[in-house]
Parts: sequence; C-alpha cells; structure tokens
Amino acid sequence: MSLLKIKLPIHETFQSTVQGEGFWTGCLVDFIRLSGCPVGCPWCDTGYADPGANLPRVERPIAELLAEIKSPRVVISGGEPFIHKHLPDLVQALLAADKRVNIETSGSFWQEVSPAAWITLSPKEHINPKYPVKSQFWSRANEVKIVIETGGEIDFYQEHLSTHPNLLVYLQPEWNSSSKSIPLILQILQQKPDYKLSLQTHKYIGVQ
Repeated sequence: MSLLKIKLPIHETFQSTVQGEGFWTGCLVDFIRLSGCPVGCPWCDTGYADPGANLPRVERPIAELLAEIKSPRVVISGGEPFIHKHLPDLVQALLAADKRVNIETSGSFWQEVSPAAWITLSPKEHINPKYPVKSQFWSRANEVKIVIETGGEIDFYQEHLSTHPNLLVYLQPEWNSSSKSIPLILQILQQKPDYKLSLQTHKYIGVQ
C-alpha cells in the first residue's frame, strides 16, 4: 500500500494555531490529534478518561491530512499517538513534505520513529501505574513535561531525571488547580533552577 493511502484514526485536526506548552511555546503549528488512549488521566482535555464517552474517530488517509496542513511545524498528539502502528508512516510522510514534526506522548507505548521528530514526554505513570514509561523514552525524548498537581510528581520521576541530566524539563500546572500548583512549581524551581515553568498559553489567549 502506498504510504499516502495509509489511514489513521483521527480525533481532530486544527491548523494555524500556536504551541502553548514546553520548548516550542509560541511557535506556529498545526495539530493532528490521533484517536484513543487507555491511560485515563483525570484532567484529560480530549475526553479519554471517560470510557463511556462517544468521542470522534474518523479514519483518514495520510494524503488527506497532508493536504490540509498550513504551518511549517506539525504536532502529533492524542489521545496517545504511540498506540497506532502507522505513526512512523505519518511522521515519515510529514518529514518528506518538508514539515517539522513534534510528538506528544505519555511514554507508555514504544515504537521507533524518525530521529528527526521532536518528542515531548509527558509521563503519567504516577497517575496510572499500569502504564509505566517505557525505558527507551528517557533517552529518546527531547523534553519532559510534567503536570504538577501535588508537587510529589518530581519525586516520583527523580531517579530518571537525575540519570538524564541533559533533558529539558518543563513543569506545567494542572489547569483546574493552578492557583495551588503554580506556587508549588515556584517552590520546586528554587530547588531545581534548571527546570522551567510551562503555562498552557493557548488557554490564556483562547485558541485551540
């Protein structure tokens, strides 16, 4: 089968927005959200924590996705992108179309993808230990984004973070408890000055 004819289950796409989190905050991007995730984060903003939710899932060919892209950088998110066997094909097609590619993942599922793809690891093992981070991600990830709710999240991942000191680490306040989690992050930064605060900028400016 031609690479461009391969289909993937799509939750939604949106174009010409800005990346609101992490290293690429403020950059013009398109988003491709792949459908499905078993991890069940309680604050999931796409609804996958609710097993009874009737969520969008449309099988779309890669060629169709490429045709609607408007930005030079494409963020592949979910759901959980790495549960889909054709994720590497999507990445390769985007790169061949001269697009830069970011992938956001919980790290719970592993596949080899092009080394040209930027990987944001947002681990959720502390929320659901049934889905531990695959060890390869701690070496492969370009940045780690940890959602902070209690402050204990850093202790949970400290061994891995210490083993990979060159990782870019971004601390993101859990949106619904940001009045508490932002002060917690400021305290953590006093002890970990190489880490950075990452706000969900897109929510503050009212874009997807």
